Amino acid sequence: MLQVKRKDKRPIWQQLLDQAIHNITTGKWAPGELLLPTRELAALIGVSRSTVQTVYEELFSRGYTVTSRRGGTRVSDSIYKPDTKEDSPAQGPVPPRLPSLHASIGQLHSWFGDKEQHYAAIDFSPHEPYLDEHFQKNWRHSFLKASTAADLDSWAYGDAYGFMPLREQIQRYLSLERGIHVDTGQILLTSGAQHSLDLIAQALLEEGSTVAVEDPGFPAAWMTMHYRRMQVAPVAVDEHGLCVECIDPSARLVFVTPSHQCATGVIMAEPRRQQLLRQASERQFWIVEDDYDSEFRYRGDPLPTLFSQQQQNTLYMMSFSKMIAPGIRVSAVIGPQEAIRQMALVQELTYRQLPIMEQLTLTHFIEQGHFRRHMRRVRNVYRRRHAAMTKALAASGLSERFTLSGAETGLHMLLEAQPSYDEAAVTRLALEQGIRIYPLSKYCLNSNRRGWVLGFAKVDEAAIEAGIMRLAQLLMHN
Repeated sequence: MLQVKRKDKRPIWQQLLDQAIHNITTGKWAPGELLLPTRELAALIGVSRSTVQTVYEELFSRGYTVTSRRGGTRVSDSIYKPDTKEDSPAQGPVPPRLPSLHASIGQLHSWFGDKEQHYAAIDFSPHEPYLDEHFQKNWRHSFLKASTAADLDSWAYGDAYGFMPLREQIQRYLSLERGIHVDTGQILLTSGAQHSLDLIAQALLEEGSTVAVEDPGFPAAWMTMHYRRMQVAPVAVDEHGLCVECIDPSARLVFVTPSHQCATGVIMAEPRRQQLLRQASERQFWIVEDDYDSEFRYRGDPLPTLFSQQQQNTLYMMSFSKMIAPGIRVSAVIGPQEAIRQMALVQELTYRQLPIMEQLTLTHFIEQGHFRRHMRRVRNVYRRRHAAMTKALAASGLSERFTLSGAETGLHMLLEAQPSYDEAAVTRLALEQGIRIYPLSKYCLNSNRRGWVLGFAKVDEAAIEAGIMRLAQLLMHN
């Protein structure tokens, strides 16, 4: 018998329906069993007939019962009766083993410094930019304004290329700041560098294609390509950047960070740039140029991009994660119109589009001048912290004992040791003393280079000086 539980906050009809379904699915009400007429059941339970009618209609619409004018309402004969606990399996389907996925995720966590496992009072993170309350206030203002001003069309399915007003702002920014002149049809918005690389792999490469990457280099690049079943071919990096002559002849794509190499920080020399562009043209491979932090240059203007010199087979990646905040998952890929069109088709099929609020907010943030003022403010912060880092490394003697590179541009420097140096031991000892440093080996595929990538964007001047002095005490005694 069905019953109403007065303390149950669910509607009465929902209570009765759930009880009826339970009785049917457990076999308490057998297939073909005739249910009481609605009027009679309503009187027994003490509810209105309309409530019972609602329950019966819902049972019928879900296929639990069948009805006929003369035969009344019966439990359907086709109701599946579950196996007993003894016969049923202990668990559902087991997901396939994906060793490459788990290994890559573990490597990513290690690359980021395993922050969940160990706290560090001074964190020389090369991954995160400087953020302050001023930024948060302006971003909140843009968010509120964008959400208020958005019309109903903004909430419909959008363009797989991305929000057009935002692409127009990016187009203007690239033209004024980076010397890159393109149409909006050459700009595709994505949710980060890894998303961009994933789209490139799906749209412009075939499974098993050879992809050349810098070694040391950006781990997420080779992990993404490896997961997409590409053959990853590491290419050595020296004091002039990527060793172009070492690129695998069968490479269909070369990933490069020419303006501030990840992770050595060196700038790719002009002869190497021209050599790479010439090879790309002759061998017909893609160049993926990741310009992740070249905006922050401490001597002169930002360097010219490879894309501005040779657009036909270069894909230029930019990200607001380093310029503003990692939580703003908006990036862009700029390239030849046909290549971008194909990537947009993949995006439309697999992701559909980026979330609209992030795009609306960022558009307002740029249009109102907040982005330009933010960039001017953080450049000043980075210039002071860059100077503090350079001074501390010199005063501690570290820049004399170890090789320092990457000090002209970007948000990190490299302190390089000999390959035989016990990099892991120093990294561990530093963490025990509350200092997190980032070993160069985490950026390496085949390379045996050792050292530490030291970011300064999130560390104030006093902490930089204290951290470097403590680090010097460790390194000078090892």
